[in-house]
Amino acid sequence: MMTFRTALTLFVLTASGVALSQSAPIQVTTSPRQDQGVYSGRLKVPYPTPYEFASEADIRKVMERVHGYLLTAAPVLPIDGDTGAPASLDKLPKHAALARTDLLIVTYEWGVTYAGMLRASEVTGDARYRDYTNERVTAIAGLASHVQQGLPQGVTAESFPKSTHGMTLRGVILPQRLDDAGSMCAALIKSQLAGLGGDRLRPWIDNYVKWVSTGQFRLQDGTLARNRPLPNTLWLDDLYMSVPCLAQAGKLTGNRSYFDDAAKQILQFSERMFVKDKGLWMHSWVQEMTPHPAFHWARANGWAIMATAELLSVLPGDHPARGKLLEIYRAHAAGLIARQGHNGLWHQLLDRPESYQETSASAMFVFAIARGINRGWLDATAFGPPVSIGWNAVTTRVNAKGQVEGTCVGTGVGWEPMFYMYRPVHVLAAHGYGPVFLAGAEMIELRNKQGDVVVNDGGLQFGKALDAH
Repeated sequence: MMTFRTALTLFVLTASGVALSQSAPIQVTTSPRQDQGVYSGRLKVPYPTPYEFASEADIRKVMERVHGYLLTAAPVLPIDGDTGAPASLDKLPKHAALARTDLLIVTYEWGVTYAGMLRASEVTGDARYRDYTNERVTAIAGLASHVQQGLPQGVTAESFPKSTHGMTLRGVILPQRLDDAGSMCAALIKSQLAGLGGDRLRPWIDNYVKWVSTGQFRLQDGTLARNRPLPNTLWLDDLYMSVPCLAQAGKLTGNRSYFDDAAKQILQFSERMFVKDKGLWMHSWVQEMTPHPAFHWARANGWAIMATAELLSVLPGDHPARGKLLEIYRAHAAGLIARQGHNGLWHQLLDRPESYQETSASAMFVFAIARGINRGWLDATAFGPPVSIGWNAVTTRVNAKGQVEGTCVGTGVGWEPMFYMYRPVHVLAAHGYGPVFLAGAEMIELRNKQGDVVVNDGGLQFGKALDAH
């Protein structure tokens, strides 16, 4: 039965021209004296993503679950490349190879995973992550040395012995593109600096660094480029496939020319591809293309901000490019948080919220922005809340098996939006795993450094938030 008060409310709303919807019935408070949070704004909100700053224990649980999955999904399984028969690292056949597993341990994605696990071990003290990396980088170096000794003189990438049964070590021994070299190079250097691998890693570090420095095609001004899919093409992805390797080489050797080259790549890419009014990077750029389409693919932006953060982390404080690099990094971080999705993840095309939400890029952004807060490059009060929600959102994509869901598969460059909008996602897209470890480790450090993080007036606050009374 309609009460007098309800009838009067309906009359007033209708007379005022307020449209009534049958799908949104009016709720009447029976007693305004019984405040259940309406007036204070403290009603419990059914957020789609956990809202409070994650505890260290919760962050560790996520990383442990992913680690558990990777133990079985990416094992070290040497085989005879000619027959496919299982082999032992202690007694390798002449044409040794690696069995194809769910996730492959010598690809650029796994270079990120090794770096992420090393950082996780450093922050948590958990030796499992260090051991995982040590087992694999030591095996890869040993396998590569064994295979190299059995190669015919003058072998090339084209004549390198193939295997129909597994994955060869060609990309380690004779890299042909930045994807072969850069990410794995950085991981091997970090491993050696962490005391892993004995003396086995250095020859392959030097091999990778030589390729990135002198083997990869460059434009006339020294910018690293590809002749794919068109001549003189820049791929934003290549910042991560080069800069961390060069930066770590500078740290390892003390040779500042590596820092100079790494800084030059970011600065010269930015002149062509960083869109200042958006604070976002274009995915690709072709020297002869006019006008140039700009698509802000999320993972490419992830590669770019991770590469910049990696360089800033080891670049000498007196390097002349440091100020400009910090300017680019901060503008990019601001552009990213301005386009964070409503549940904490970022979209496949960053400025197109109708595109799907993508996990690997979201984890990359969490890592790079949290690193900036931890190193003092970014203000925690402004960047802490979005990065906290970003991490919480990433964890919702880690399933019970420890698989990372919602990761876009490997992606070339395109000149129209449909290409990016409909790229598939898959749990075996390996790009998502390393960034989860990097992000989780950085979030633990952030948690330990930021003592005053509270939900005040309904919002997450970093810093000393004052209660409004």
